[in-house]
Amino acid sequence: MELTVAARSDVGMIRSGNEDAFFAHATREKGVFIVADGMGGHAAGEVASEMAVQIVSRELQELADVYGEGARIRVADSLRIANRAIYDRTIQESDKQGMGTTASVLVMSGARYLIGQVGDSRVYLLRDGALRQLTKDHSYVQEQVDAGFLTPEQARYHPYSNVITRCVGASDVVEPDTYSGELKAGDVFLVASDGLTGMVDDRRLQQILLSRASAGRVVDALIAEANYRGGLDNITAIVVQVMQLDTTSDAPTAEGPAFRG
Repeated sequence: MELTVAARSDVGMIRSGNEDAFFAHATREKGVFIVADGMGGHAAGEVASEMAVQIVSRELQELADVYGEGARIRVADSLRIANRAIYDRTIQESDKQGMGTTASVLVMSGARYLIGQVGDSRVYLLRDGALRQLTKDHSYVQEQVDAGFLTPEQARYHPYSNVITRCVGASDVVEPDTYSGELKAGDVFLVASDGLTGMVDDRRLQQILLSRASAGRVVDALIAEANYRGGLDNITAIVVQVMQLDTTSDAPTAEGPAFRG
């Protein structure tokens, strides 16, 4: 498996600090990519997102492949372990009360991908020119869309569009969603916080991801676009280009930063 990877986080145009965190690491055998968007006062959101990416990435170090029910459980359990650690810290430290984080986890191995999801950060797949959101937001407006009360376009501009209904660390238990599928050479994956997807609509995301630029230039273009449209939140994006599928070498193929927390 040969992947080209780039990842970057930006504070945006309004916020004074960055509560997003990410992890991106790829070898010939496996890729692990995580975006977490923290929330909570007194920099607690930054603590929660950093804890999430550190704990989940550590828990997935020994995951050999993404085939079967065991792998799905391992990814979901990594998020549950992070949830418990963050929740316990909110109990133990008064200044951390109310902190939590989203977490979108993408793992690739062999010819498959596996996703773990809590919150409203997202994973997208660009395949054969078509862009598809692989994850479903845990948010108030998504529930309203599912119930038929809002259209996706109305949800995008709804005053409660940033209200999430599930996050890592808010309670002692959390139930992650998981998704899986086959990889195909030429696929492009995007893992992003809502600082990107809330500012840049899917059509524009598709246009930028369709460019023949390097992963690094695509990430830079995505962040620049979000800032051009207002940059109201922290912006984090990981772009993974699937160049070819094989498992003959363990040489790293990632470019750009591997971790920010």
